[in-house]
Amino acid sequence: MSTPVKIDFVSDVSCPWCAIGLKSLEQALDNIGSEADVSLHFQPFELNPKMGPEGQNIDEHLTEKYGSTPEQQDQARNMIRARGAEVGFDFAMHKRSRIYNTFDAHRLLHWAEVEDAGKQRALKEALFAAYFTLGDDPSSHEVLLRVAGEVGLDTAAAADVLKSDRYAAEVREREQFFQRHGINSVPAVIINERHLISGGQPAAVFEKALREIMAQS
Repeated sequence: MSTPVKIDFVSDVSCPWCAIGLKSLEQALDNIGSEADVSLHFQPFELNPKMGPEGQNIDEHLTEKYGSTPEQQDQARNMIRARGAEVGFDFAMHKRSRIYNTFDAHRLLHWAEVEDAGKQRALKEALFAAYFTLGDDPSSHEVLLRVAGEVGLDTAAAADVLKSDRYAAEVREREQFFQRHGINSVPAVIINERHLISGGQPAAVFEKALREIMAQS
């Protein structure tokens, strides 16, 4: 008999460690297989909520936000690229030169869960690929609509959402909820609304934690 497991994956589509963390989590879930009856929900977190519509050069942004040097940034990129390769995710760093506002992407993800919960995960994965592998702008409505169509969502309905302010209040409420509960970095993987696993952990770490939690259920 499968053990019910609820997973809230709190993340931003412009967070490389979130893409790595999701791939690792998916590997862990594949290893666990039918032992768990998993419901996976993607929750919003904006790394840069005040980012303007034009975005910002990544190197400039990292220097301003973290005080990192070009050498440290190159070292971090190499680490991210290597970890991505380990889990089967392609970080094409040369295609990505700017960081963007992701609020509309989160509104679209919220709509996807309401519209067709099964498509939310596919949309999340496709948004990661659009930004990190293709170098697309995740704040662009054209990009968001293309990606929505690629995963089988209704692009006309998606366009209606993006042209309006639908789900803006819901996304902000969810962001504030997780911040109030101590989530200030991502990815944050919350199991059964009680157990927190932080960071882009290896699959083995996720699997061990999940099995321990399932054994307690």
